[in-house]
Amino acid sequence: MNKFTVHKGLVAPMDRENVDTDAIIPKQFLKSIRKTGFGPNLFDEWRYLDAGEPGQDPSTRKPNPDFVLNQPRYAGASVLLARKNFGCGSSREHAPWAIDQYGFRAIIAPSFADIFFNNCFKNGLLPIVLPEHTVSQLFDEALAFPGFELTIDLERQMIVKPDGAEIPFDVQAFRKYCLINGLDDIGLTLRHKDKIAAFESQRLATKPWLAHSM
Repeated sequence: MNKFTVHKGLVAPMDRENVDTDAIIPKQFLKSIRKTGFGPNLFDEWRYLDAGEPGQDPSTRKPNPDFVLNQPRYAGASVLLARKNFGCGSSREHAPWAIDQYGFRAIIAPSFADIFFNNCFKNGLLPIVLPEHTVSQLFDEALAFPGFELTIDLERQMIVKPDGAEIPFDVQAFRKYCLINGLDDIGLTLRHKDKIAAFESQRLATKPWLAHSM
């Protein structure tokens, strides 16, 4: 997965509480077993006025002009600002896939559903928990100032506002290590590929019949 060190990006404010994973990526798009192609259907039922189905060409859809991500001022946003309990509902991993494939690198909210929160880290997204009053202030600033950007420094665990003011945030050390180094569960395992190969070689040398076992 992609490394996360320092990211500067445009902020898109989604002023809704309790956004569940079915809203993030509706159930009809879960038929795909691939981990790609979900970005065009992020927030599909809010983002479009017509019903969406897998395989549709997004250019033929009817976008909802009132939805935040369809507003020109938020085009290219890569930091999502949300309200409390973001990512609640079912535990579908497609939700962080869709958010990441749309182009977001970080989500800031007062709270997240636990499974969604964990899935974000495993897929290269940085979910940041801040006090509700701090998030509300960021909403006010994002709405008041077109082009409002934040710089997120994971190494320092700091959010830097356009005026230079800094907001600290907490992140568990192991999760921070994985994001900075771009390591998902497979990547963590492959760090030991030489030891794994040596073990397999030794095992087959002492128990050659295992090479033919089913």
